[in-house]
Amino acid sequence: MPLFSRKESNKKLKKDGKDDKSASVDDKYVLKELLGTGAFSEVRLAESKERPGQMFAVKIIDKKALKGKEDSLENEIRVLRRLKHPNIVQLLETFEDKHKVYLIMELVTGGELFDRIVEKGSYTEKDASGLIRQVLEAVDYMHEQGVVHRDLKPENLLYYSPDEDSKIMISDFGLSKMEDSGIMATACGTPGYVAPEVLAQRPYGKAVDVWSIGVISYILLCGYPPFYDESDANLFAQILKGEFEFDSPYWDDISDSAKDFIHKLMCVNVEERYTCKQALAHPWISGNAASNKNIHGTVSEQLKKNFAKSRWKQAYHAATVIRQMQRLALNSGQHQQREQGSLGLTGPSIGNPTASRGDQAQINPNHRHRTSGTPNTYN
Repeated sequence: MPLFSRKESNKKLKKDGKDDKSASVDDKYVLKELLGTGAFSEVRLAESKERPGQMFAVKIIDKKALKGKEDSLENEIRVLRRLKHPNIVQLLETFEDKHKVYLIMELVTGGELFDRIVEKGSYTEKDASGLIRQVLEAVDYMHEQGVVHRDLKPENLLYYSPDEDSKIMISDFGLSKMEDSGIMATACGTPGYVAPEVLAQRPYGKAVDVWSIGVISYILLCGYPPFYDESDANLFAQILKGEFEFDSPYWDDISDSAKDFIHKLMCVNVEERYTCKQALAHPWISGNAASNKNIHGTVSEQLKKNFAKSRWKQAYHAATVIRQMQRLALNSGQHQQREQGSLGLTGPSIGNPTASRGDQAQINPNHRHRTSGTPNTYN
């Protein structure tokens, strides 16, 4: 039984305008080396047969392993088909055979955000402001299309190419949700970046993405996360209260405008938290408030210390975080609300496929405190 109708499975049109119902992935692409593997999928390099030399990333999902979680894949595909923006990794077409589903994606080759910052010789507030502006523009567009990403974090922000002036791309829509598909209440995301209302297990919306952008902005200016603790419970308590500091000496050279911008995005009160449009109009983004002082030394040192690849590879099960959150909710007299349908399946970051969530837990483990952290790793 196919997951999708043939019309849905392959959106590529023949020259006469009719659906090319007979095409298979092998008819149009040469599948090349493996880029990464996950619980349900693998990502390979793919070369177009129609345009030799043009490369793509193909995410190959095992239908047998996916059994019972088909709705999650369908949701991801619906979201990706809705989004067409220069700063969002594009889904170009899909194929399906008896055993697998193939997602042909735009290939992103510029590497991860933090790695590029560390490699730079100079890095300023103005650079950080420009990066965040691109993210805000893409997420603002996303929100206009009724899509909430729900897992914005540095690992999902990739450079399109190795070029010095390369744009930033948002990837990994495995946890994304369309607002018209129902109330969002499931606890999902990455603990260090998740908004307080998610931890409190209240219904939530677009504002959760803005909070995450605030956390990313904070890290881009100092190199360490705003919330950190050896204890998950204490970490969650900090986030719920919105407790963070601009520690000296790391923030001494950062402008007041930058700090104000972060406060506006990381506001616990959802009604007072900035929207993407408000954030784009803030002087730190739209004006000349961002400083040109070189902060590369301090930021890169902290990034290497707090987000080292070796620490990312440490095993830490997301299910543990789920249980901690449930206990936290029970202790505060709340009960867990869950949206209809499972969002357990998510895919790797196309173009830099080093991350995939587990098939049960929906919270993605990342840094829990300044000197330790584990992002999503393939199972």
